[in-house]
Amino acid sequence: MRSLAFFSIILLLILQSCRPAVEKQQNVKLPNIILILADDLGWSDIGCYGSEVSTPHLDSLAENGLRFTNIHNTSKCFPSRACLVTGVYAQQSNYDRGFNHPLTNAVTLGEVLKTAGYRTLWSGKHHGMENPVTRGFDRYYGLKDGATNYFNPGHQRPGEGKPAQKRGDRKWCIDSVMYAPYTPDDKDFYTTDYFTRYAINWLEEYRDEEKPFFLYLAYNAPHDPLQAWPADIEKYRGNYMKGYEAVRKARYEKQMQMGLIDEDFNLSAPTYDPWNSYPDSVKVQEDLKMAVYAAMIDCMDRNIGRVLKKVREIGEEENTLVIFLSDNGASAEVVNIPGSGPIGSMTRWTSLGPDWANVGNTPFRLFKNYSYEGGIRTPMIAYWPGRISEPGTSNSSPGHFIDIMATLVDITGAAYPDSAQGDFVFPMAGQSLVPALSGETIERKEPIFWQWARGSAVLDGKWKIVKNGQDKPWDLYNMHTDPSETTNLAGDQPEVVQRMDSLFNDWVLKYQ
Repeated sequence: MRSLAFFSIILLLILQSCRPAVEKQQNVKLPNIILILADDLGWSDIGCYGSEVSTPHLDSLAENGLRFTNIHNTSKCFPSRACLVTGVYAQQSNYDRGFNHPLTNAVTLGEVLKTAGYRTLWSGKHHGMENPVTRGFDRYYGLKDGATNYFNPGHQRPGEGKPAQKRGDRKWCIDSVMYAPYTPDDKDFYTTDYFTRYAINWLEEYRDEEKPFFLYLAYNAPHDPLQAWPADIEKYRGNYMKGYEAVRKARYEKQMQMGLIDEDFNLSAPTYDPWNSYPDSVKVQEDLKMAVYAAMIDCMDRNIGRVLKKVREIGEEENTLVIFLSDNGASAEVVNIPGSGPIGSMTRWTSLGPDWANVGNTPFRLFKNYSYEGGIRTPMIAYWPGRISEPGTSNSSPGHFIDIMATLVDITGAAYPDSAQGDFVFPMAGQSLVPALSGETIERKEPIFWQWARGSAVLDGKWKIVKNGQDKPWDLYNMHTDPSETTNLAGDQPEVVQRMDSLFNDWVLKYQ
């Protein structure tokens, strides 16, 4: 692991190299930035992307901002989060296969935005080894590990049941102090609420500072375990007794009606069995699972509303850029952990499963862990009062999490280091999405690549090759006319497949 002294030297070099950029900005009021990340949220799981779930605050951001329809993650939590924080592929930062080691050959958004004078704040999930306060963030509160119990990440508390856990030693940080496990004293603890509470408290603490703030609010909702407040669950009980097909069709029709998609977006083939093939007992359980999932999204939206209210209260709404995304598609993973109690409670670990995940990713194919669009396409909302030329519209520019670093560097004038400053740092792999805020469709300068587990893909212009399994042949899709990947053209365009296969192999060889 890099030493603190080494980091101090690197940061000093960065500051020295970028002083002209900072001085150039000193007469300009830099925007505050709030970057919000959901966990395992499907493309159609919020209202402004077709869902029936109540998400008024996100819907308002979209109505008064910009919805992106063609932005991508990596299909898996920790490599997506590494891409988002560093602006390089997970293969470059050494986060493509695991997270129990430092980010290497990369800098973080916190380290870079500090060069432009930002107060840097991170509340929520990390899914990495390093405490963010050692990587450019002034404050950190949250889950350093992966999935955890929402009501109690730690040991059983007196008078309560045993919290359902994957592991009982999930690591949690409050600034520089790490807890393993973290057992909260407060009986009203719920991760979504407390991530928000800390974020709001920081906004109040630093409200009189001259510095702009960068807040990274990384929720773990709606990742399993499916757990939510009973009142939130009750709002959605019975809503899903109509079944997978009816809900998916309704979402698809809503997406068409709101102009989010057009006739090129065919509804991909379902992966679930017909609803009427299930006994009533299964239908009731599936309704409850989806009700809890919806409740978790509803709660997250409500908490986003609390943050936005605080931004208005401190008089910063007009000078704050808000970006919202999800780290991968809805998840088909099923975790089986012994537990008791009803679905949705602290003592029960329940997963959403493939059937509702297929609905969550409407109209796309498959789900988390696949490089098909259902695994890698994320909703993305940008809200910035006075800086978006056509509020309420959508933009189809292709993009990836690696673009967020380039976008924020473009906006703030912060300095991204080059390897001449000492330690080798990969150049930013993405490109700025700022032109999209003015209504432009951005042409990619370079192809976009994916490789996670069995999934691989390349997007180059209108063409995308994708497969699931290293020994499998490539599928080929024309993403301009078939963004839902319903017609495989590999047999008709072998020369395109061959060319893109070479691009992929060259890319892989760079980082082996």
